[in-house]
Amino acid sequence: MPASPSTARAINDRLALRLLQQEGPLTAGQLKQLTGLSRPTVADLVERLTASGLITVVGESGEQRRGPNARLYGIVADRAHLAALDVRTESVSVLVSDLLGRVLAEAAAPIGGDAGTGPAVEQAVALVERAAKEAGADRLHTVGIGAPGLIDPATGELRDSAGLPAWHRRLVAALQERLPEARVSVENETNLAALAEQREGAARDRETFVLLWLGHSPGAAVVLDGTLRRGASGGTGEIGFLPVPGTAALPSATDCAGGYHSLVGAAAVTELAGRCGLGTEPRVGGAEADPSTVDPSAVNPSAVDPSAVNPSAVDAPTAAAVVRDAVAVGSGAAARFLDALADRIVVGVASVVAVLDPGCVVLGGEAGQAGGAVLAARVEERIRRMSPLLTEVRASTLGGTAVLRGALLTARERAQDDLFTPPAR
Repeated sequence: MPASPSTARAINDRLALRLLQQEGPLTAGQLKQLTGLSRPTVADLVERLTASGLITVVGESGEQRRGPNARLYGIVADRAHLAALDVRTESVSVLVSDLLGRVLAEAAAPIGGDAGTGPAVEQAVALVERAAKEAGADRLHTVGIGAPGLIDPATGELRDSAGLPAWHRRLVAALQERLPEARVSVENETNLAALAEQREGAARDRETFVLLWLGHSPGAAVVLDGTLRRGASGGTGEIGFLPVPGTAALPSATDCAGGYHSLVGAAAVTELAGRCGLGTEPRVGGAEADPSTVDPSAVNPSAVDPSAVNPSAVDAPTAAAVVRDAVAVGSGAAARFLDALADRIVVGVASVVAVLDPGCVVLGGEAGQAGGAVLAARVEERIRRMSPLLTEVRASTLGGTAVLRGALLTARERAQDDLFTPPAR
């Protein structure tokens, strides 16, 4: 059945707007060439979109730079302002952008664990409001939030978790209350990082891949045939709970100690560096070891006591700094540390590869980016020995910024879906 005239107009308008968003300002002639639409149809849609305030003349093109055919049309960038948040266990980062994704303001603040739920929520909301004011945004159209934990697929809300601060769950409702006109949504941080790596980072040429997030706690995001997979309960990629051999206990439904988290979480990475003879600050597990006296069995990735690894004792940037320093040194205790860390990482990679055969695994998060190609090569060499399934291992190019970039991309898409559907006439 052919589309109705109003439906056809909406489809053409959205196509033109997507092209203007992707290519930048275009003339009516260029829109005609790129869309394949007739000249009268393009003229009509340009008139409609201009009247609705979605596009405007931003300049002229051509040798003579004059006349209607030379007019360059572009999206009205300040038609909507967007905010993206990266919510961590003890901090919040925020950026505000226009409709084209140009960053207008950025801010970040630590939020201590002893702040209390109410004060912590107020501190985070105030940070968003200050960033919006600095960006000159009278109102925010869409707010995208990246946070650790499970997202309930039925409600779109963070599920209650004993391992996360209570203020995380309160933040979405508080933002919606203070910003009643905004569309506020939350997504798992690793999922957002994967979207960013797919659009702007290490997986731009991949329709299928897995992002392994190496931050405060490990996570994974699965992209199959270009689509992010969340699972029946929204828990695809909760790899921190993966049981691993050699730990003193099994993970529970509320605590991932004893799982893969105990191998590659930030505290475990820093503790491993100490065992290998690298100086770390802050230290976990005692005084720095003498490289000449390190017992090889002490760096066995299976010899992990979860009770000795406090998951809140070390933050992700500290673990990333340890990895980055080891890559820079590259020999001796540093090389032993990187080898032992790769032995730990590949335990999770092998599980993912055996089940999904993604062909590509991106090591993301602060530690993944810090390890770069050096750590990725070590993990790839190990997975090729362990699995017959050919798997490329790449380092993130976005690292710790991936969550914010993914939250911004998601917020922009939602705003465009809303704004790029002009009312039918």
